[in-house]
Amino acid sequence: MLKRSNTLKNSEQELRIFRVRALLAVLVVLTLSSLLMGRLVYLQVVQHDLYSTRSENNRVRVEPLPPNRGLIYDRNGVLLAENRPTYNLTIVRERVDDLDETLALLIELLELPEEEIEAFNIRSRQRQRPFQPALLTSDLSEDQIARLAVNRHRLPGVEVEAQPLRFYPDAEIMAHTLGYVGRINAEEMKTLDAGRYAGTHFIGKTGIERFYEEALHGQAGLRKVETNARGRVLRELGRTDPVPGENLTLTLDKSLQTLAYELLDGRRGSIVAIAPATGEILAMVSTPGFDSNQFVTGIDVASYRDLQQDLDLPLFNRATRGRYPPGSTIKPFLALAGLVEGVITPDSTINDPGYYQLPNDSRRYRNWLRWGHGRVDLERALAVSNNTYFYTLAHDLGIDDLHDQMSNFGFGQRVAHDVQGESGALMPSRDWKRGRFNQPWYPGETLSVGIGQGYWQVTPLQLASATATLANRGHWVKPRLAHKIGDTPVAQDLPDSLDDIQLTNDSWWDRVFSGMEKVLSGSEGTARRTGVGLEYRMGGKSGTAQVFSLGQDQRYNADELEERLRDHALFIGFAPLEDPQIAVSVIVENAGGGSTHAAHLARAMTDAWLLEDDAPDVEEVREVLEEDDANVEGN
Repeated sequence: MLKRSNTLKNSEQELRIFRVRALLAVLVVLTLSSLLMGRLVYLQVVQHDLYSTRSENNRVRVEPLPPNRGLIYDRNGVLLAENRPTYNLTIVRERVDDLDETLALLIELLELPEEEIEAFNIRSRQRQRPFQPALLTSDLSEDQIARLAVNRHRLPGVEVEAQPLRFYPDAEIMAHTLGYVGRINAEEMKTLDAGRYAGTHFIGKTGIERFYEEALHGQAGLRKVETNARGRVLRELGRTDPVPGENLTLTLDKSLQTLAYELLDGRRGSIVAIAPATGEILAMVSTPGFDSNQFVTGIDVASYRDLQQDLDLPLFNRATRGRYPPGSTIKPFLALAGLVEGVITPDSTINDPGYYQLPNDSRRYRNWLRWGHGRVDLERALAVSNNTYFYTLAHDLGIDDLHDQMSNFGFGQRVAHDVQGESGALMPSRDWKRGRFNQPWYPGETLSVGIGQGYWQVTPLQLASATATLANRGHWVKPRLAHKIGDTPVAQDLPDSLDDIQLTNDSWWDRVFSGMEKVLSGSEGTARRTGVGLEYRMGGKSGTAQVFSLGQDQRYNADELEERLRDHALFIGFAPLEDPQIAVSVIVENAGGGSTHAAHLARAMTDAWLLEDDAPDVEEVREVLEEDDANVEGN
């Protein structure tokens, strides 16, 4: 029989175990409670502002309100750039669950062509400020808007916004002068004021639109709205209205601008007209033009490639960036330089045998009239555009004085106040050639400069500005395009204007003007056919710029040359002679002699400005051009 051992229950030990376990449980509870309370304090007190803001943003958000861009008018109040209502598609990436899926759906709904899909995807990922809408596409059609509306529940973060879109009623005529607006790119986004451009998708890219961007843009506003869980707007809680951009009134005259465009008739060239007394640019045309409206919403790749590859360079602004030899149009300025430097007097004469020779040089620098003009003084030299006279004058002046005197008229410099992208062209000098080619200056090069050839290059705007200064008898007024910004007139005394040209004898102006008048009205004037029937006194000077150089014994024959190798036709003029109201420069590429083609266009522009009720008929001018183009005389 087994013996059972009796063990007594150890109450003390059990109590001790119980107390340890209870203490541990209390400690765990207290620790967890402390952690929970600490977390609650952290969230409710320390992070109160952050989470209350996040909570509020789930219900309330601030949306930018872009300003309306200022309108652009001509000097008579004719609208040149307006804002048309349109619908844009935008996306806020931070509110999109799956960006790739959303973009794929949008491409399907919008039925985008293949060539636009890549650009669409690039815009969707373009750098943007957080929670700012990115512009995907503009000018949605009614069908596209309807399809987006039906699928709105599938497109969080995507909105269709009604906004004004820039439109140019006379796009081709005004393209180079007005420029255009386009979508803000990533580089521009880095430098723009975030508050001022909030919600804005477009910015001035070229021309007046770019130069006066600050005035035209305005100031963005904002509105506070309440939204539902899907981000849709329920109601507006408050707003700060945007400040619209200021309207801009230009000095351009639309009717004169249109006439200049029609006169050029699609040929490569430029016409610039300036009011000498004020510097107001009345017309500034470069042809061929292009439809600037294509660039507002984003031109497609194929169309842009066509413009770039066009041999006529429609995107190139010939008026401000075209660099041409001025030809004989600079002879009036050279005559004044000779008078100022004392190289000639108004009555100085030379005998022209049809050529000029440098001392100890057998080469003959020929006059355009191969048998010469005989005895020639200053006025006759201008009227018949005698090269020999100006070869002699340029040699006696020397390149240093010639450069300094021509610089006084603005050659080789940017001359205008508010013309974006203007070229300074080139007024050559001894130092320039040494720096450019590391070569000395040769006397024969001075002779070429003396008839506006060689290295000398001008822009049509520069040539018109110099002509206006000449018409003002040396008083310099900086050319400008803006007449008023809002209601504030643009001052005529603009910064960085050149000094007036002072002559020791004011009668010298009269002698040069007389020679220029004889260009149109004299019996030997190179543009005498253009001067037939003039109802006012006009001074002018024709010019012919060689596209390539002829050998010493070669003769120019336009009929034997490919069209793009023919001479450029140039003409400058101003009228009325006693109180100039308009100064004009005309350059028509490869049109031959300036005494015919370019001179007729300058006459038509001057008639239109001075004889408002008897403005020329473009078709009549074209008929005259056809008759005279076959009988080019002089240069």
